[in-house]
Amino acid sequence: MLGWMHSLKKKKKKADRAALESPFMRIPGMQVEAARGLLDLGFREIYELNGRSPDALAADLHKLRGGNQLPHNQLPCFKLAVYFSENPEPKRTLLTPYAWKD
Repeated sequence: MLGWMHSLKKKKKKADRAALESPFMRIPGMQVEAARGLLDLGFREIYELNGRSPDALAADLHKLRGGNQLPHNQLPCFKLAVYFSENPEPKRTLLTPYAWKD
């Protein structure tokens, strides 16, 4: 195998199977990192997000991770997830994290 191909394989991230297989990935537009964040916060089902504050979720995750910077797309994904949990018939235009950027 060529040396550069081997180094590419080494750098490839491991898949976060728990996040990928979580119910949160049924939310259109949800990103794996955000699903991992929700799992880390102790949520297991979409309905558990009903009535939650996306800003509070982001702040709690920030604290949980020792004050480390959260990915820039985390808050919009949390807003999307809470919206999805609270609306049985969500608007298609709001089913993307980009719709929730401030």
